[in-house]
Amino acid sequence: MSSPRSLHEATLAIVGLGLMGGSLALALRQTGACRRILGITRNPATRAQAVARGAVDKASGDLALVAEADVIVLATPVRTILEQLPRVGAMARQGAIVMDLGSTKRVITRAMEGLPAHVEPIGAHPMCGKERSGFNAADADLYRGAVFVLTPLARTSPEALACAEALATAVGARPLVLDPVRHDRIVALISHLPVAVACALMITADEFARVDEMVYPLAATGFRDTSRLAASDTTMMLDILMTNRDPVVQALRIYAQHLAELADRIVANDEVGLRDLLERAASKRRALSQAQRTAR
Repeated sequence: MSSPRSLHEATLAIVGLGLMGGSLALALRQTGACRRILGITRNPATRAQAVARGAVDKASGDLALVAEADVIVLATPVRTILEQLPRVGAMARQGAIVMDLGSTKRVITRAMEGLPAHVEPIGAHPMCGKERSGFNAADADLYRGAVFVLTPLARTSPEALACAEALATAVGARPLVLDPVRHDRIVALISHLPVAVACALMITADEFARVDEMVYPLAATGFRDTSRLAASDTTMMLDILMTNRDPVVQALRIYAQHLAELADRIVANDEVGLRDLLERAASKRRALSQAQRTAR
């Protein structure tokens, strides 16, 4: 087919078979959403696993396999996506849709503007994940119930957008169209800042653990839950932080101001002011939990 008018009839190539790409392949296979699934990864063990689990019909370490696809999904770290885009664009067939699953969208959609006119680019970011990485962590239900952000370019056709929405729906996600700059500003706060905070918490705890061996034995669910994101894939997070610098730095600085305010009120023995901050945060968190339960 020259252009993928129907996802069901499309051959789909997934470049990168880690957590996100592997889960996408498993979910699409489970629902029978597309005609054929191709997997591209440099890791031979992952290729063998993906074929053995039935996630893909064909696996290769050669990016040239994208030439066989109607829909191409780049599921690699952000800076790898930026490096792959020109090569994929040069090899993609007429009318192929080129998507990505990167966590930052402004730099990727800007790079997509440079793709050849014969391909259809669209940015995407499913709002889900785990701190574990690799194909071993892949899960066919990873996307179920998640918001699947789509950031079409001015040149993206309605047909390409509809195909991307069909892909999101096929894996149980909820497609949502957003401007890439707005997306990056929001995820800096709700996704990237939490990882940075978890990393800072883990480093701080480790400093204390060097002088008191009971720090980690006493750590319970609160510490485990709060520090969990520090175990996220380092390469992925480095790419995210370096390609969404301004919004992340702004969020970190505002967060640091609020931490300093808490410290100042404790130092000043300002119980009234401290209670106000704690109650304000607790009220907002309870309201968010209620809204999320209602939305389900």
